[in-house]
Amino acid sequence: MLKIIFSSEDILRTRVASAADPVWELVLSLHLLQGRGREPLMLEWRRAVARALRTESGSEQFRLLFALNPPRGYFPDFLTPYASRDGFEAGLAAVRGTPIGMLRRDLTVLAEENSLPAPADALARGEPEVLRHLTDSMARYQALAVAPYWTRIQAAVEADRARRARAMLDGGPEGLLASLRPSMRWADGVLEVLDYPDTRELRLDGRGLLLVPSFFCARIPVALLDPTLPPVLVYPVDRLGGLAVSRDPDGDREALAALLGRTRAAVLAAADNGCTTGEVARRLDISAAAASQHASVLRNAGLLVSHRDRNTVLHTLTPLGRAVLDA
Repeated sequence: MLKIIFSSEDILRTRVASAADPVWELVLSLHLLQGRGREPLMLEWRRAVARALRTESGSEQFRLLFALNPPRGYFPDFLTPYASRDGFEAGLAAVRGTPIGMLRRDLTVLAEENSLPAPADALARGEPEVLRHLTDSMARYQALAVAPYWTRIQAAVEADRARRARAMLDGGPEGLLASLRPSMRWADGVLEVLDYPDTRELRLDGRGLLLVPSFFCARIPVALLDPTLPPVLVYPVDRLGGLAVSRDPDGDREALAALLGRTRAAVLAAADNGCTTGEVARRLDISAAAASQHASVLRNAGLLVSHRDRNTVLHTLTPLGRAVLDA
């Protein structure tokens, strides 16, 4: 179990990342791709990425990247720098600029449980060409395995952010932390990450905690090993149907045609900042059943995502839904 120890200042400084983190998604997708789990929602993505990697010319370029990211256990902290919150290129630049001491420490920890290819020795010495090779392979893998699905990844992360914003509005920072159940438990200034693979404590010491919702994060949240780095906790979001691509264009056209009408446009507008079915019904002066039916049509057309939390269902816009609303 991981115990994260908060002071009152830490509670006030805790926040949710403003968007999906492209470097964290890349790294965690590597673990998911190589893992033994066969989640039905991710099967099509696994097959598509495996095909793309097999046909990629010069696929040897990914050898070091995969070796640094085993399907289970530790992976280097330097691969997911704090700078990645500012975007993919900023994250890659931070990886290339990793101090040699951090490279040596992280790779030593990784080598205790995994065999590493020869380029890892040069990487530990901080040789610029090897760091460049690593970030080039990260960029290429991103283009093959993550970028084609980014809209859906963003939709799932945005839906989770809406849930956390609602929890923050209702209960303040402590309400936000309490909303992270069931994989985590908040009580008396301590956030316990259940089923964590090892037992340790992380004291925030006034730095606050950055919560990073992630599409590719597996069942258990992830924290950096080095307690001196800016505290980050990456946690899984609902995948909202996975990454399967619709293969029924006629069905898509029917779903989009069903969107026409003032009431559904009003439902879409009501969901701009997240809205429950009951709130939609009250705002539009319609029955709860009608609100649910309109939300279902919008969801089937890819404009809304819905998440059930106990007895309520929260509806939020997908990126496509927001584009339609803005138009």
